[in-house]
Amino acid sequence: MTHQNRTVWCLTIALILLVAVQPVLPGWAVNMIAMSLSNGLVVLGLMVIMRAGLVSFGHGLYFGLGGYGTALGAVFLGITDAFVLVLLGIIASTFVGFVLSFMIARYRGIFFALLNLAFSMLLFGILVNSIVLGSTDGFSVPVPSYFGYVPSSAETRVSFLLYGMICLLVYVSTLAVHRYLNSTMGYIGEAIRENEVRVDYLGASVKQAIMVKYIISAILAGMGGACTVLLIGHVTPEDTVYWTRSGEFVFVAILSGTGNVAAPFIGSAMFELVRTYALQYAPEVWQMLLGATLLLVIMFLPSGLWSLIRSHDRKREQT
Repeated sequence: MTHQNRTVWCLTIALILLVAVQPVLPGWAVNMIAMSLSNGLVVLGLMVIMRAGLVSFGHGLYFGLGGYGTALGAVFLGITDAFVLVLLGIIASTFVGFVLSFMIARYRGIFFALLNLAFSMLLFGILVNSIVLGSTDGFSVPVPSYFGYVPSSAETRVSFLLYGMICLLVYVSTLAVHRYLNSTMGYIGEAIRENEVRVDYLGASVKQAIMVKYIISAILAGMGGACTVLLIGHVTPEDTVYWTRSGEFVFVAILSGTGNVAAPFIGSAMFELVRTYALQYAPEVWQMLLGATLLLVIMFLPSGLWSLIRSHDRKREQT
C-alpha cells in the first residue's frame, strides 16, 4: 500500500470512528472534538501555505469572515439550513481571499505575515465600530436546521447532525487537500520554499502557485469559522478576528507540523486538551503552560508532533 493510499484509508477509518463514538461520549468531549476539527480546518489551510515557506499572522481574517458570513445569513437573511449557512461563510472568505491574493502573493517572509495581520486588524476595527453587528459583544446565532429538520430542544446545541456535518466537511476537505498537495501544483509549493528563483526559471508561475495556495487557505479558514460559529451559537470580533486568534492558529500549526494532512487535527486536539485542563487546574498561569508546551515541542520535535509518527514509520520500515 502506498503512502497516499494509506493516508486515505486512515482518514476514512477516522471518520467512521468519530461518527460511531459520538452517541456514547459525554457532551463536553463531543464539543471538544467538534471544536478541534473546526479549528483544525484553519490550521490545515495554514499548512498549505507553510509548505511554500510562508506564514500568516492574520488568518483570523478569513476565520472571522466565515463566522460572520454564516451568522449574518442566519440572523439578517433568515436562512436556517446549516449547509447553506456554511456555504455563505465559505463564499465570503473565498471572495476576500481571491481579491487580496493578487497583492499578498507578491510579498514574502515577515512582510507576507504582517500584511495578513494588518488586514485582519482592519476587519476587527470595522466590526468593533459596527453597532448593527453588536460591536464588541457580537450577536447570537439560532440553532440551524438540516434539510428541514430542526433538532428538538431536548438535544444539545452540538447535535449529532451538526457533529456529523463537521466530520463530513473535514473528511472531504482533508482528502481534497491531500490530493492537491500530491499533485504537480502542490509539489511546486515545496520547490518554492527551497528555491523560488529556480522554479521561476523552470517556467512555473510562482505568483500563480502562491495565489492558489492562499485562496485554498482562505476557503478552509472560512469553513472552520463557519463551523465554529454554529457550534458556539455566538460570534464576536475578539473570538474570531483579533490577532490572538490568529496567533493560536499559528501556534497549533507549529505544534502539528506539516508532514501530513492529519497533523493539523492532531495538533488542534492536543491544543484543546492542554488549554482545557490548564484553564481548569491552573487558570492564572494557563498561558504560561501553553507557551512551555510549544517550547518543548520546538526543542525536541522541531518538525512538530507528526514527526513522532513519521519516525515510528521509518523504524518499522527498517525492521
